[in-house]
Amino acid sequence: MDSWLYDFAGSLGATVVHTAISRTVIDVNRDPSGASLYPGQATTGLCPTETFDGDPLYRAGEEPDASEIDERREKYFVPYHAALQAEIDRLRALHQKVVLYDCHSIRSVLPRLFEGTLPVFNLGTNDGKSADPALQATVGQILAETGETFIVNGRFKGGWITRHFGQPQDGVHALQMELSNRGYMREPEGKGAPDNWPVPYDAAFAAPIRVTLKKILENAIVWVHG
Repeated sequence: MDSWLYDFAGSLGATVVHTAISRTVIDVNRDPSGASLYPGQATTGLCPTETFDGDPLYRAGEEPDASEIDERREKYFVPYHAALQAEIDRLRALHQKVVLYDCHSIRSVLPRLFEGTLPVFNLGTNDGKSADPALQATVGQILAETGETFIVNGRFKGGWITRHFGQPQDGVHALQMELSNRGYMREPEGKGAPDNWPVPYDAAFAAPIRVTLKKILENAIVWVHG
């Protein structure tokens, strides 16, 4: 649904890079070595073997082995990140600085991953390491003005994409936006099940959050050129 939420991005001049490969096959936002981005906290791996709820994705004994993981990494992860790097290089040749805005969404309540209910907006900059403080502050102010719940560098500080590509000293400023599903859909309570998930996209319901998301990108562009 991120593609619908952000379908205005191209008209603003932003480049859109996305993958059609499910994160249950390989998660392009994980450390390619397999190391956890959140040591000591529950998460899923490069080639997940369970859902965010902890339910198994494979029959016992049929999980991907090291050889299968290597094959998926080379076939899916490497080309995706090469495409990102190529676009960053192209833009940096034209501009002194660029903003990489990484879009994600997640269920609002996931006891295995976090306590309570996640804020609607979760902005991550790897604890301020992946983006200029002024850019982070600009986006944070926009979130504050919405009246919705938000947090900066809370449970989600940015995945591999934000941490790897976000190099402010080299003119590349990376932000991760993790949206709670309830911010743009009529999210069902409890676990997703075949009879209630996925929820059909409702453009009217998502319209308010789209105003905020567009404002964020517009201000990022102003900041880059300013």
